[in-house]
Amino acid sequence: MPAPFAPSRPIHIVGVGSCLGAPIFGPASGPRALKNLGLEAHLRRLGIPAHWQALLEPSAPKPPHSPLNERLGTVSALLHDLANTVAGVCEEGAIPLVLGGDHAIGAGTWRGVARALAPRGKLGLIWIDAHLDAHTALTTHSGNIHGMPMAALLGVGDETLTGLPGPHLDPAHVVIVGARSWEPEELTLLNKLGVKIFFMPEVKARGLPAVLADALRIARTGTAGFGVSVDLDAIDCAKLPGTTCLVPDGLDPQELTDALHSLRNCADLAGFEIVEYVPERDKDGSGARWVADFAAAALGPTTAQLRDREQAYGAHNYAPLPVVFTRGEGVWLWDVEGRRYLDMMSAYSAVSFGHSHPRLVKALTEQAGSLALTSRAYSNDRLPLMLERLSALLGYDQALPVNTGLEAVETAIKAARKWAYKIKGVTDGQAEIIVCNNNFHGRSTTIVGFSSEAQYRDGFGPFPPGFRSIPFGDADALEAAITPNTAAFLFEPIQGEGGINIPPAGWLARCAEICRAHNVLLIADEVQTGLGRTGHILACNHDGVRPDGVILGKALGGGLLPVSAFLADEAVMQVFHPGDHGSTFGGNPLASAVAAEALSVLADDKLAERSATLGAYFLARLQTIDNPLIREVRGRGLLIGMELDTQRVDARVAAEALLARGLMTKDTHESVLRFAPPLVITEAELDWAVKTIEDALTDLASRFPGAKP
Repeated sequence: MPAPFAPSRPIHIVGVGSCLGAPIFGPASGPRALKNLGLEAHLRRLGIPAHWQALLEPSAPKPPHSPLNERLGTVSALLHDLANTVAGVCEEGAIPLVLGGDHAIGAGTWRGVARALAPRGKLGLIWIDAHLDAHTALTTHSGNIHGMPMAALLGVGDETLTGLPGPHLDPAHVVIVGARSWEPEELTLLNKLGVKIFFMPEVKARGLPAVLADALRIARTGTAGFGVSVDLDAIDCAKLPGTTCLVPDGLDPQELTDALHSLRNCADLAGFEIVEYVPERDKDGSGARWVADFAAAALGPTTAQLRDREQAYGAHNYAPLPVVFTRGEGVWLWDVEGRRYLDMMSAYSAVSFGHSHPRLVKALTEQAGSLALTSRAYSNDRLPLMLERLSALLGYDQALPVNTGLEAVETAIKAARKWAYKIKGVTDGQAEIIVCNNNFHGRSTTIVGFSSEAQYRDGFGPFPPGFRSIPFGDADALEAAITPNTAAFLFEPIQGEGGINIPPAGWLARCAEICRAHNVLLIADEVQTGLGRTGHILACNHDGVRPDGVILGKALGGGLLPVSAFLADEAVMQVFHPGDHGSTFGGNPLASAVAAEALSVLADDKLAERSATLGAYFLARLQTIDNPLIREVRGRGLLIGMELDTQRVDARVAAEALLARGLMTKDTHESVLRFAPPLVITEAELDWAVKTIEDALTDLASRFPGAKP
């Protein structure tokens, strides 16, 4: 068995429950509150080997009216202890995660880290704060010591703070990010010393990722390691009120979390600090959650480490592209190192409504807190409403709910066979179902048995009989294949996994006529194409065809749960009786609540119409790209395939090139790139996608100028 997962260095948590430098008592209780809330266990669940090293809590409370020199002496004693503790953590080869307390503790944290690092070189520091913290005892307006640690770290100020053992920091490697509140004396000192400051207007104008990238270059170039200190005052107080100084217009906590992921891949990260958490102001617990998110973002496992674990512990039935995602919102995804990607896959249409759609998440969480599962041995109050809405939307008498698309296809096969025996009069055991070459209906042994893809079949036989395959898009072949034993024609209106194959005009309408003439069920697999993907609610609507049965899935679950269904009229559904078919989770109240809300979002936001308009725009833009690697661009709505010249480059190589530029797609059949973004995508985002695709293919064309040998 592979060794248990462990990042290269353990994380030792040092809490410093001090408010000795602050104007309020609140931050002193912050570290203990985080400990009691289970921060250590939370980090360990995320694959971070964290444990509490120490919780330093000064025995004497802050004397509110004592002279500044007395308070400096008290703080200095605490900072000596902290610096020694942190230096010891670093010397053990661990990363200190220091939790304050007020920001005065920063003078101890980073002197301790700098001392441990000194034999190898200098320490760089990124200071994320609303304030500059560069006062001295002579310049302070408030008399609060938590406004002095930056100056002390740079060797300026009272000896009680500057005289801690260890080297002072070199201003050339110190960066302040997010400053928006300071006194003139602080700015004058830092400008004189040469500290780089990224003020809040620049952060907003350029974006935090770009600013943090510059900060990392400054802190890491010419140093042996670097640290990051996050004062929660840096965060917009409307989004994180649980902090000491409530300063508006700060950083967005989610943007900061995303940006901090970039630290994971930094082997020279020497320490991480979060200060000024005030539990009594954190009424809803969101502040504590953000503290945990900041720590996890910076200190969590890297892409390589996670992929190694997946490779070691997971069966090798997938070959995922080289990225590990941690968060999604709308049409965007973020990986564990903070890079952002435009999603042009939508999880094969399962995320048609975008990642974490607020209405769908709300429906999920509210229902999960009420009732999630009873099994179908009982009725629940959500399933009837979802079934009614689904049947009304698609115009079918009844729907049979299951979980995955594969289950829905299997349900349709069972319905067609039993209909053939009980209604049509086919001899028992002789029913046949006609399918198309190049189909993809799932991966059960029954379904792969009628696949034309050799790999899907290899090693999984024997396969059940009763299926006959014809060329996709050939109505004459369908008619020739029908016999008195034919129960149904099972097809995809557009073959998605087969390469975004569009049938000839009029093909589906002709197939419907043939099936009616021969009393054969017409069953459409709309798992990938249904619910607006191609510009209509169903792809069959493009040809004005109403199949006898429709298979839905993927998008029906809103990107949150596996929800699928088989729909048909009573003439077909009458063959099912209690005990004939079932699913413990099929139609559960949690899935039903999400599916019902997904159908509402589809209608309210006119997503099918949006797909038609934006899909036509996107297709036209892609078809204008002049590149010798492109053989054809085809599609309907927001389901588009770009076929490449595989004599020069495989689509997998192209997909990886796009991924490197921040665009997610997937190859199919080694020759086609699939573009199927969430239906909530904007025209501007599609423009960015087109430019990215064009640039990537231009680069690939230069790298692969001729046919492969």
